[in-house]
Amino acid sequence: MRPTTKDLAEAAGVSLATVDRVLNGRSGVRQKTIDAVNEAIRSLGFERNQFAATLARQKGYRFAFILPKDGDEYLAEIIKRIEETKEAGRAEMLDIKVLRVDEQNPHETARYLSRLKGEDYDGAAIMAPETPQIRDAIRRMKERGILTIPFVSNQRDEDQHDFVGIDNRAAGRTVGRLMGRFIGPREGTIAVLTDTMQARDSLERRLGFDEVINGSFPMLSVLPTLETYGEPERTFDIVRNVLSHQKALAGFYVMGSEARVPLKALANFCDTQTFTAIAHEKTPTTIQGLRAGKLDAVVTQDPGHLVRSAVRILRSKCENRTTLASQEKIRIEILIEENL
Repeated sequence: MRPTTKDLAEAAGVSLATVDRVLNGRSGVRQKTIDAVNEAIRSLGFERNQFAATLARQKGYRFAFILPKDGDEYLAEIIKRIEETKEAGRAEMLDIKVLRVDEQNPHETARYLSRLKGEDYDGAAIMAPETPQIRDAIRRMKERGILTIPFVSNQRDEDQHDFVGIDNRAAGRTVGRLMGRFIGPREGTIAVLTDTMQARDSLERRLGFDEVINGSFPMLSVLPTLETYGEPERTFDIVRNVLSHQKALAGFYVMGSEARVPLKALANFCDTQTFTAIAHEKTPTTIQGLRAGKLDAVVTQDPGHLVRSAVRILRSKCENRTTLASQEKIRIEILIEENL
């Protein structure tokens, strides 16, 4: 027979009500009592029936994915996976919503986050750039009882174990190694393009990329990061200027998740097979780019894994339990035309 909460209460020398308070992370229990219950859990091998616990709550969990308003193809892939998870989670009483914020306006995003109430949401996975306004708004969300985790784009003051996404510094290093190997022994410059360097994922990718290029490929020089701010016209102007002024261009690194406009601009102004081009995230555009020879490689992360992991972590935080770390580790995947 599996140990029950009654067995826990007897082993710890406390009441069933106290066991319930400890299991659900409620206040009003002395640390000595919490330690006794946790020791009983370990010694008896107690595993909580989470489905029964959810039914006992008489309500499910309400989670939000807070995503940028101005999305791209990869964001569309994430939203598809959220909808799939939402449908699958109905049987477990999970209510999942997608909320969109203007990531280019941190003050407006902070105001939006400040309007979210604890009685409406148990937890939120937040994809937003790191700014003081958004950071403070997230802290206030926690004070209102909304559990939060950073999603894809990390926030510096968050617990790194709760971050859902790849190690972006390692992803940048991966691109650096591929870029250097693909270019070979010739000298040249590398252009780097992203939406904004306010996003921590872009900052960390650039740091990792520079570490490898500067350390292992001294014959290559990397230009300062060019920011598009997600504006197509600006992107076209940037690409045109780079191609006209950098005659020794050996590589082009699309560092952000939106490769559609940069690749279109490159195709308009040059033959992309004259240099090495690498982008992030598997989307219809990057798949087409690999098959057409416009991209040499794509470094990506599985959007389905991202979404499922975020839901599991939020639920575990609500239920005051730990998750399996190996299950939640998001892998860095390398795609080339041959392994699509």
